[in-house]
Amino acid sequence: MCSLCGVLGSNDHWTDAVARPGVYTRNAEYVDRRRERANRVRIANRILASFGMRLADWQGTSFVVSTRTGKTEIIGDLGHLWQAAERLSGKTCDPLDADIISSVETARDG
Repeated sequence: MCSLCGVLGSNDHWTDAVARPGVYTRNAEYVDRRRERANRVRIANRILASFGMRLADWQGTSFVVSTRTGKTEIIGDLGHLWQAAERLSGKTCDPLDADIISSVETARDG
């Protein structure tokens, strides 16, 4: 698939809040879904900072993962985040590492 089709196509990943007729969701409004998406990016960035990386939302359709040195990769959903982070950094990125979770929680509380 070309990159343009991948960006324009539907990408309903479980991490995305999607308004579906007949299905209960607190995210029926576009603004609410974008707010939740921004919150997921903010949380991911707290974890990615431990690996020297950053995540950015791209037009509400994709994400851009980047390193401090400028390497970047576009991903379609958060399900691809950690694989992209590992490709960009060249090392294992475990967001569930106890030290990383502790540092994120300390930063949040402090």
